[in-house]
Amino acid sequence: MFAEPICPPPADFTTSQYKQYCGYRSPSPSIPYCEKTTVSRDSTRSKSVDFLRGLALIVITLDHVSHSALSHLTLHTYAFCDAAEVFVFLGGYASAAAYCAMTARGGAAQAQRRFLKRSWEIYRGYLLTAALMLLCGLAMIALHIHTAVLTYTDAPLFLVRPLQTLLDIATLRRQPDLAAVLPMYIGFALCVPLVAPVVRRQPATALLASLALWLCAPSLAHLLPSADPIGWSFDPFAWQLMLMLGMLCRLHPVSAMFQASRAGLRLTWIALVIALAFAAYRLLIDNQPEPGYLKQHLSPLRVVSFVSIAWLVAQLSRLGWIDRLAAALPPVVTVGRQGLTCFVWGTLISIVADTALQVAASAFHTRTQAVAAALSADLLTIAAVLAVAIATARLKANRPISQRQHRTGQYGCRAAAPKQERSIARRRVWETRRSSTSRYRFDFRGVSRPAGRSPGQLSGRGVGRSGLRSERTIAGCDTGN
Repeated sequence: MFAEPICPPPADFTTSQYKQYCGYRSPSPSIPYCEKTTVSRDSTRSKSVDFLRGLALIVITLDHVSHSALSHLTLHTYAFCDAAEVFVFLGGYASAAAYCAMTARGGAAQAQRRFLKRSWEIYRGYLLTAALMLLCGLAMIALHIHTAVLTYTDAPLFLVRPLQTLLDIATLRRQPDLAAVLPMYIGFALCVPLVAPVVRRQPATALLASLALWLCAPSLAHLLPSADPIGWSFDPFAWQLMLMLGMLCRLHPVSAMFQASRAGLRLTWIALVIALAFAAYRLLIDNQPEPGYLKQHLSPLRVVSFVSIAWLVAQLSRLGWIDRLAAALPPVVTVGRQGLTCFVWGTLISIVADTALQVAASAFHTRTQAVAAALSADLLTIAAVLAVAIATARLKANRPISQRQHRTGQYGCRAAAPKQERSIARRRVWETRRSSTSRYRFDFRGVSRPAGRSPGQLSGRGVGRSGLRSERTIAGCDTGN
């Protein structure tokens, strides 16, 4: 649905490489391409996607506060889905974009290493979240604060069986309630390099396989290691459907022309009717929380509700509303870019805010005082999440330049190490800029050649004509010979 890319290609791409990145097939299979991709060279990341991710993270933090006032205005109040679906969907979208950018620059091997490292980072974030929750629970027990939040921290169980509890948490058999989504993300990060090529080349096959796995998810849940008889709070066999939809929307976006056509407008009206019907049902008929197993296995009702809302948001994005909101609220964009850090510390922030409201509840004599206190806690919670994101971004920006370039690269993804860059350069013929006075070019072997001749004419190896194109054609990405 979102046609705007997150990661544009590197600035040093040759014409043929740029054409492959834009979606034109090349006779050279060594450099991957992204099909149906609209490339923007103005920014390294999509601010609209980062804005939506940041907004979802803030909403997740507020939803974790049981006495929050603003949580009554969030998505779960009006629909059969919530911010979890939004975050997983956008995670699939961003993962597909990152995979495309990394394979275009460093090949599939680099992408596999990067996602393997990303899964390790998520696992460390999961352990840190669990540790923070245990410390909060132990502090609450020491201060004789017994609230509903205490049971979510697993602190009472830790006091009874400390070693077994730690072992279960480390092996994912026991997942603290507020951190239960992270183990699912660990598996997703490991699977992206395997799934993304299939999604890119055979989208229908990938979607059908994802739907089949989603339908079989309840019967496969027992295969997951769990000390809880209920199983994982987020069944990855079911929730992979959200990830798949995000990847499909990134690699095969719906064109703006179709969205503005009569068929697209009919789909918009259908989505609007479904969203309004679900909102009316939730507000007027059944406003009670749905059973946990519906969210655990991603029920069809939640999928239909999310897809209808996602289509409407895509229309707002096409009209430029999301971009304007992102430009007006840059701190929210920063939250989206520091997603894992904000999620980990947002868990701690939500526990502190919820505990403070429950402890102070006896001091409120009127409903107005309680609502004012809840709103104040919500504003402080949002401010704390924004502060974490801004502080994290500044810490990363203040790192040494060499480390920062190696970590983030030119287009928002991790770049290859210098040694790996040299090995990649040995496999490619890099074009230099063609000035009006220069008669010679130099390839990576250091052999001078006339500007009108290709390396293949000197070495006997065939090179496509697109490799001889002037760099002036790169901006237009023309397809002529």
